[in-house]
Order: sequence, then structure tokens, then C-alpha cells
Amino acid sequence: MTRSPCLCCLHPWHCFIWEASAWCVWWNLRMRKGNGAGEGGGDRRPNLLPKKTTAQLPLGFRRKPAHLRTKRICRQTELWVVWHKMAEVVFRISGAMGKKGFLLLFGFLLLVLSALPSHARIRLMVWGLQSSEESKGQDAVVREFERRHPNIKVTMLSMGAGGMDPQKLMTSIAAEVPPDVIHQDRFTIGDWASRGAFMPLDDFLKKDPGPIRKEDYFPACWAEAEYQGKVYAIPYGTDDRALYYNRALFREAGLDPDRPPRTWDELLQYALRLTRKNPDGSFQRIGFIPNYGNSWLYLYSWQNGGEFMSPDGRRCTLCNPRTAEALRYMVKVYDALGGVEKVNAFQSGFQGAELDPFFIGKVAMKIDGNWVLNNIARYAPDLDFGVAPAPVPAARLRGEPPFRGQPRFITWSGGFSFAIPVGAKHPKEAWEFIKWMNSVEAALLAADVQRKYNLSKGRPFVPGISANKRVVKAVMERFAPRDPRLRRALQTFVDLMPYSRFRPVTFVGQRLWDEHVRAFELATRHKATPEQALAAGQRVVQKELDKVFNRTKFPLLDWRYPIAILAASFIGLVLAVWMLARRSGRVSRLMRSEVRAGYLFAMPWIAGFLFFTLGPIVASAILSFCDYDVLHPPRFVGWQNYKWLLSPQDDWPVFWHSLRNAAFLAVVGIPLTMATSLSIALLLNTKVKGMTWYRTIYFVPSIVPIVAGAILWIWVLNPDYGLVNAAWKATLGQWFGWPAPTWLASEVWSKPALILLSLWGAGGGMILWLAGLQGVPQQLYEAAELDGAGWWAKFRNVTLPMISPYIFFNLIMGTIGVLQTFDTVYIMTGQPAGGPADSTLVPVVLLFQNGFQYFKMGFASALAWLLFAIILTLSLIQLKMGSLWVYYEAERGK
Repeated sequence: MTRSPCLCCLHPWHCFIWEASAWCVWWNLRMRKGNGAGEGGGDRRPNLLPKKTTAQLPLGFRRKPAHLRTKRICRQTELWVVWHKMAEVVFRISGAMGKKGFLLLFGFLLLVLSALPSHARIRLMVWGLQSSEESKGQDAVVREFERRHPNIKVTMLSMGAGGMDPQKLMTSIAAEVPPDVIHQDRFTIGDWASRGAFMPLDDFLKKDPGPIRKEDYFPACWAEAEYQGKVYAIPYGTDDRALYYNRALFREAGLDPDRPPRTWDELLQYALRLTRKNPDGSFQRIGFIPNYGNSWLYLYSWQNGGEFMSPDGRRCTLCNPRTAEALRYMVKVYDALGGVEKVNAFQSGFQGAELDPFFIGKVAMKIDGNWVLNNIARYAPDLDFGVAPAPVPAARLRGEPPFRGQPRFITWSGGFSFAIPVGAKHPKEAWEFIKWMNSVEAALLAADVQRKYNLSKGRPFVPGISANKRVVKAVMERFAPRDPRLRRALQTFVDLMPYSRFRPVTFVGQRLWDEHVRAFELATRHKATPEQALAAGQRVVQKELDKVFNRTKFPLLDWRYPIAILAASFIGLVLAVWMLARRSGRVSRLMRSEVRAGYLFAMPWIAGFLFFTLGPIVASAILSFCDYDVLHPPRFVGWQNYKWLLSPQDDWPVFWHSLRNAAFLAVVGIPLTMATSLSIALLLNTKVKGMTWYRTIYFVPSIVPIVAGAILWIWVLNPDYGLVNAAWKATLGQWFGWPAPTWLASEVWSKPALILLSLWGAGGGMILWLAGLQGVPQQLYEAAELDGAGWWAKFRNVTLPMISPYIFFNLIMGTIGVLQTFDTVYIMTGQPAGGPADSTLVPVVLLFQNGFQYFKMGFASALAWLLFAIILTLSLIQLKMGSLWVYYEAERGK
């Protein structure tokens, strides 16, 4: 069967290689059908343009002007003519060379073509933009940017949906493969800028001043993106906080729904009147929780005139009379409601979406952000609610000193911004993207698309608040919610933005945040007075400030010395191995070849060990003597990191507290886990029908992933509706009147909660115990029975001595495992990990916080080596003491 020739290159082979191209296939099909631009085949050129008009095409596919379109088509036609001329030459040559020659020539041409410069679209990598139901407008804006810039392809990665896990960003910058644009929390801009992670954008603003102007933005938003006088990010979205209140519950309690609380004293009175309790004393409804929603100590302190940093950014002022008074007020509200532990137990049962406690009437008032309006529109459209400025001290409301001349109401704002990391491959294109995303046109397009999508799903549209005042005005004029409740509420948030405060722009911002949370927990739990808790946090933050400001006093690490030491050590090790091999005697030629083959087979493992195990160990040892934050060259500080760790005035109290927590988990948890595993093994070490199924049932929980198990137990231990407390209330609560524990919400019960989780996986150790039990000689039990021993005597005098090696092994491994506890604490205790009140802070969590949240890699390395020394010491002590009580069958005759 003959085949028709290829109409592109007219070669009789009709080669599938060339027709595989989209152009060749399309050309052949169109030409064979005679559907050129002219009818009847008079004009053999194909119609290259689609027949739809511009108005009929979707927004992202509208055609360019005719003169640009014609030039582009001509260029494409010329390129394909050259391509097919080359194809014709290749086929003519290949006809003379044969099949093998053609394949060689074709491979050579592929190599040549691969070396030619690429004219592909620029791939603009953007991190932090999440694609979801609530971001249809954002997606449309990105597509429109691609349409306006045909040479750019935007690739978005959520990477935590803007929360931006710092480890990922730090790794990408250190590896010199950062994204081109990052949608970053403005709160962290100062920290990253201090490390040299982001490019200053001042040059772009000077060269292109029109689209983005400082005066167009809310002052708090723009100031939060500046660091040391330079702009490192362009604010995008923003938010602020106000008081939400349930008008129906106000009427039920006899309160005026049009008169929400305006002062702190009124807020406390309203909270108590709106609170309802069950007969057992638990909360049925709570009027107000000071730290529920999104307020934090920051808001109360700013309302009271407090500050957290000095104007020059060199001193932490966390412990000041104004902030202490604000914290005392928060403690007062919690105590009036019954205590923070009782409130947290009720709060731990809160859920989201349709079951949001504010939507279903479990919480009457809360301070939260404007984003809640979108949730109300979606999940609770019939909710009778109101929004008002957050209550303030009475002196501020009346304008009395020291608040004279200041705004009557205060809020605080956060939000995200666009930044360009250092080392970005396409900074100019990134700037074009940032300009477009912050434009009024893009905002209107996003609002229009998102509104249409929301309406198609049957729910109202509530626009967010932009950091750009011009954008806010344009969006509110065209897309303000039609529902008067939502429109009034959104306008309240917009009106508060000029009076917004923002978190301090500092490189210790994350540490300051964590310490302010820790001070809140210590004070509300009465572990310390507000002044003491704030003073402790201020000392920690100030110490970090002083370290950074004084780090230039230490010299840069000269890598020649550690490299020389490592080289000498390696040479010494090689010589030692060589001398040891020489002493073992001469090896025959055949044996030498076997040895070489053995080393050759072991080389993959040896290489992996050297580069991925020994290498990091050596690097950690070197960095433990340095001040190192990954992005800056390490500075040699000698033993300073170890001194800080062991000094009572520095980090020793925190490290010692983490060791005590680990000791509790070891002393209580290891015996319980071992006893549970051994008990299961004793039960399963019998010959009954279906034993395989029983063993499987007990073993399966141990292979459940840690993350899944931890999340499961968060629900099981929930104080409000968890299975454990349900059983407790039905038994111990009914019989003895004992109140159910609050577990992870309590500093007393949080560590027992972790121990319960470890018992969940006790079936994994059952396998080892079964092996030990089945290794006990049966004649020993028979001899004990002849002597009249009962089951307990046999267990104590026969079983335990014979399985003592297994007890010893589990004891050592359990001790090491407890000191390495991390994942369960990190998942179950929230952020910052180790709460409440540091009751679950263990050494590895402390190491992680210093190394991967505060980026104190040198200090974290020193902590790791100190922890290694502790584990090694405990293991050696256990090995030494093991000879006193561990019985080995092999040593019986010695």
C-alpha cells in the first residue's frame, strides 16, 4: 500500500517524524481537504487566523492588533519554511545513506538544535498565592497579566498559602533558586530584609514612580514594608480588627443592640451578662474571650498607649507600665469568667465554617478581622450581628491624659505584600507583575470575577480591603455588599484603617511575638505577675537584639583552619587503617581482588555516609562555635554558644525546663509504655484460635503515621466532646464527682496527654516482647511449677530475668526516644510549640525553634551537641548499670 507524499516537504517517505509536528499535521489536513483561504483550492495557503471575532473570544484569548498579528504570523511562516527546507535536505541525504545513516544524522541534528538559543516564554515563579474558591478573581488577574505579557508564563505555588514556611524560603535563597516574586506576610518583611533576603525596591520606584506611590497607601501598611529607610515590599491586601457582637443575644440579655460596649469596663460587664453556664458549671455560652478571634496583647497594649520597641529599634520595651496594665485587664476578664483553663477547655471545642461559635451563639462578642464578613456571608447569611470599634480604656474614649489629642479608637492591621527575593532570575518581569497586581484595574477585575463566581454559588460577595486607598475607594464604589449589614460592617473596618497600628518592624519580630504570647500565658495562668512575665520576655528579646548588634565584634570564620584540621584527621584515619591492614599480614593477590570488589560494592553506602551523615555532623560541630544565620557568613564566637546555654542568666533556665519535661515523660511514660507492651505480649503469647487477628489489631495503631495519630488524639482528648472525657464524665465524674481533665489546654495534664498518645502505639513494642517471651525455655516454667510456684512467682523469678535483655534494650531506646520527642509536641500543642506555658517544651522543640524559626543555626548546633552529650552519658550509665541486673544466657557458664 503506497502512502501519499508529505505536502510540507514533498518527500515520498511521508516520515512520521516531521508530521508529528503540529504545523505539519495541520498543513496536510487542511491542504488535502482543499480548505485554504480561497475556495476551490485557488489559494493554497491556509487561513491562519481563527474565525471568531475579538468580542466573541474569552478575556484571556483576545487577539492582538492586526499589524502585530501579521508580523508574528510572518515570522512563524518563515521559521517553518526554513525548517522544512532543512527537512528536505536531510531526507535527500538520508536516501543515499540508508536507515542507519539517517538515524545518525537525525541524532546529530537534534544535538545541534538543542544547542540553539531558546525563545520560550519567561517562567515567572510566584510563591504564596493560593488558588481556591475564594481566589477566582486573583486567578483571573494573573491570566490577564499573561495575556498582556505573552512572553511571560506565571507559575504559582501556594507554599503554605502565603504563611510562607520560613524553612522553604530560606532553603531556596541559600541554594540560589529563589522565586521571582513572593506573596509574603508584611510582619516578616523586616526580619527577612535584615538578613539580606529581599531586594530593596527603591530603584524600581524611582525609575517608575507613577503606578505605585507611597501616598496612595495606608500609612501603617507602607511603614510595615519598610526597613531602615528602604522599601522591601509593596503592600497588597490588608486587614484590621473590630468588635463583632450578636444583636439577638444582646436583646435576650436585656442589652441595647444599638449600644455595644465602648470601654474596657463595659466590655467586662457585658461579657458577664451574656455568659450562660450548664448545671455542671461548664459554659453553655460565653460573653467574651479576651484572646479569642484576633486581638492579642498587642491590641490591648496599643489601646492603652503601650509600645513594644523603642523608636530606634535597639531596645525592647515589652515591660512597660501601659502594657502591664493591659495584661492585667486581660487576666481580670479571664478570672471573672472562671479562669483561663476553664475558658480554654470550652474554647478547645470550637470549630469553623457553619459551626463557628459566633455563628451558632456560643460566643456573644469577639474581636476579629474583616475577613470574617466573608464567612458570615457564606455560612451565616441570616445572622443578626453588628460591628463596632474595639472597646478602649475609658480615659482614651474621653480624651483624658495621656490620650489627649489621640484617636478615640485604635485597631491594628496585618496583611501581605509582594517582595522580590535576592537572586531572582527575572526582577524586571517581577516588578511588572507587582505593578499590575496592585493596580486599580486589576483590583476591579478581581472583584468582578469573584463576585460573579460567588453569585453563581448563591452567596453574597464581600470584597477584602486593599492596602491601596485608591483601590479601596474604587472597589467600594462598584462592589460594596448589597446587604446593608455587611456594607455597614465593611465600611466600619475601612474607616478604622487610618487609626491602625502595626507590629514592630524588627529582625526579632518573631521572637518578640513568641515572648509576648508566653507572657500572656504565664500571667493568665498566674505563674507570674504581669510585670514579671513581661520582664522575662523583654530580657529574652533584648538579649537577641544585643547579640545581633554586637555580632560584628566577632571575626568571620576562616575556613582554612577547619578544613586543615579535617584534612589532617582524614589523612590520619587513612594511615591508621593502612597500618592496621599491614599488621594483619600480607594478603594474596586473589584476596586483594576480593577486597577491592568489596570496597567497590560498598562505595555507594560509603559515599552516602560521608556526604549525608558524616558531613552534616562535622558541619554542625564547626557551626556550634559560630554565630550563623544561613544567609550571612558564619562568625567565630568560640565557646560563647555553650556559655549561653549553660549560663543561669541566659538560656539555661529554658533548657533546664525542657529537660525536666523530658524527664517526666521518661520517668512516667517509659515504664507505662513498657508495661503496656509487655502486658499485650503476655496476653498474645498463648495458643488460641484467631491469635493472628488479635496481634494485628494491637499492632496496627503503631503503624499509623505520627501526624495522623496526633491529629486523631487532639480530637479524642478534646475536653468538650472528646471520647476520653465522655467516658470520664460517665464513670469517674458520676461516681466520685471528679471533674474531667482539660488535657492539652492544661499545663498539668498536657504531659499525661502525650503519654496517652505513646500508649496508643504500644503495640509496636509487642513484637519484640513476644520474641523474648517465646525464647524463654519451657522447662524453666515446669521446674517452677514443681516447686509450687504460682503465676506471679513464675513471672517474677523466671520470665523477668529471662527477658531482662529486652527490658534493658527498651529502656535505652525509650530514653533516647523521649529526649528526641518532637513531632507529637509540634503538632498537638499549636504555635508556638511547647505550650501551654512551656509545659510540653522538650529539647528538640527548643532546638527546632532556635534553628529553623529564629535561624540561630550556631546556637542550635551547640544545643544539639549538648543534647548528644546528655544522651551519650545516660546511655553509658545504663550500660554500666545493666551488668548488675541484666541476665544473659550466653554468660551463664562464666
